[in-house]
Amino acid sequence: MPPSPPTPQSTDGLHEPRRQNCPWCGSGSLRTRLRASGRRRPGPGTFVVDECRDCAHAFQNPRFTSEGLAFHHRDFYEGHLEDFAERILTTRAGRRRYRAAARAMLALPEPESWLDVGTGHAHFPETARELFAYTSFDGLDPTARVEQARDAGRIEEAHQGHLTTPTVLARLRSRYDVVSMFHHLEHTSDPRAELRAALDALRPGGHLLVEVPDPHSAFATLLGRWWLPYGRPGHLHLMPLDNLRAELESQGCTVVTTDRRAPHIPYDLSAALSLALAHVLPKAWLRATTPLVTAATALDHTLAPLFRRTRFSNAYRIIARKDPAQ
Repeated sequence: MPPSPPTPQSTDGLHEPRRQNCPWCGSGSLRTRLRASGRRRPGPGTFVVDECRDCAHAFQNPRFTSEGLAFHHRDFYEGHLEDFAERILTTRAGRRRYRAAARAMLALPEPESWLDVGTGHAHFPETARELFAYTSFDGLDPTARVEQARDAGRIEEAHQGHLTTPTVLARLRSRYDVVSMFHHLEHTSDPRAELRAALDALRPGGHLLVEVPDPHSAFATLLGRWWLPYGRPGHLHLMPLDNLRAELESQGCTVVTTDRRAPHIPYDLSAALSLALAHVLPKAWLRATTPLVTAATALDHTLAPLFRRTRFSNAYRIIARKDPAQ
């Protein structure tokens, strides 16, 4: 049964109407998984993550409007968490993770063309090129960072915009042997539509590579509001692996492989500490906490081999093949 529209209830201008049912399966059986607010006070900065009791899909409810997101970033993050996330991507460990994801594609036919969706500064294409020297890498991102990445030589073509925008998709349709999405799908307002658009950009027989946070990670329960995927209001959907697998199969794909180990990102303890400190301390004091965050980062990396092999792994990967139409 398709989900019904949300019931209009929001009047503050910072939240969209609250949903009374699951946006994934349509069930009305919801529970609140966490409720968090901006620094030092509740109010317009409050955001809620609900979970469907039937399919375990977690989602922001009510969702922030663009004004609400801007308010939350000003009130809570002020660039602190974004800087933290950028460091995660550009460290040696981040490059190793990207290299491992690219290496997972070596067992498949060598691609001529590859589109990285939500590429940002195109750190992944830059790394993957080391293994796929003869592949043409393009990038798509809603920000001007993708243009900067092209100018820096990390990608060949830069496409600025959203994959589901008809004019953008018209340029990309059936052009690629591989489409990758690294921690992108959870930011989209309609993950199913995003997957359909990604498959439209693939040639028949092409492969889709997706990595997303795992809402079943033990860290999600242990850290609660301080777990990084919960702590970022831009994360609109957190999809269990079984749900995403079933959706890809329903859209005409064969799931080639899944992996809960390699995609783990060693950030949980250090990110939780950063979020908690940003919540209670003035911004001017945060620099003094750098040694604490550095120690937590070292602990994250020391324990990462163990976490990858347990339910503490915080992300998963799916590689799916777009089957030719029968």
